Formats: sequence, structure tokens, C-alpha cells
Amino acid sequence: SRRVSLIGLRGAGKSTLGAALAARLECPFIELDKAVEREYGAPVSSLFEVYGPATFRRYERECLQRIVAENEAAVIATAGGIVADEQTFAQLLDTTHVIWLKALPADHMRRVMEQGDFRPMARNREAMADLVAILDAREAEYGRAHAQLETSGKAIPQCVAELERMVRGLCAASQI
Repeated sequence: SRRVSLIGLRGAGKSTLGAALAARLECPFIELDKAVEREYGAPVSSLFEVYGPATFRRYERECLQRIVAENEAAVIATAGGIVADEQTFAQLLDTTHVIWLKALPADHMRRVMEQGDFRPMARNREAMADLVAILDAREAEYGRAHAQLETSGKAIPQCVAELERMVRGLCAASQI
């Protein structure tokens, strides 16, 4: 298959690079959170708040199963916390070529804020320390990805070209 999933924290480049990569590979680009929202009829934040994390993760896993079943080729952008659910993350690793998009903490923060999302900084003087702690806590799980791409200090076209080469190599060498 030519299914690729991009993991990493917000601001790593999953949406921007994923859409560009999908265009180059001539396959669909799917944002898993948006698929969950369409399928279950509410924003992710509401699903999380009303039904709790366990139910949300089940919804996420069910959507991922459908996406994989319906798409021989696709680029899938996942939420940063997908690695928190072992069953879903194992499914992702078994059915897609997983690439961890990495960035420096300052780049994560800057990119998220450039998108107009000021929540990380809202009333939180420790936002950067919190971000570093999340990256540190998830590093081992993110490190299980089939490949990694550092996006800091690189232009979008360079990252997309590197991703395309990486994906073509992964697809050629794998049985996924």
C-alpha cells in the first residue's frame, strides 16, 4: 500500500506538508480529527469533553480503520496525542508508513501561533516548559515511527521533497 501517516505535535507541519505530499503522490489527504468530527457530528473538543478520552480514542480508532479499509493510498495527518492510545498507534504502525515530523519547541509554538491559535500561551506563563515536557514524554512513542523528518530550519518545498523521497523508499522496502 501507499498509505502514509504523519505524527507529531501541533505545529510540526502535518497539515501543511501532508496536503502537499498527497498532491505529489496523487492520493487523498485525510486529517483524522476532521474525519472523526464528520463521522460523529461534533468538534473533537466537544467529543473529548462530553464522552471522555477513552470514547474519543475509540472513535479515532474506528475512523482510522475505515480510512485504511477505503484507501489503498492516502496521506493521513493524525493528532499529536494518537500515540497515547497503544491500540490505535499499533494499528497505525501496522497499516501505514508512519513518519514523525519533528521540530524545535520554539518552532512548534511559533507555527501554532502564526495559525492564529493563541491557546498555548493564553494565561499560561509556563507554556514553553509544558510543550517541552510533552515532547519529552512522547519522544519514545514518536520514536517508534518508521521514519523521522526534522522540519525546523527548512523551507516547506524542501520538507515536501524529503518526505516524498522517504515515502517512496518506505513503500518500496515494506510489506505494509
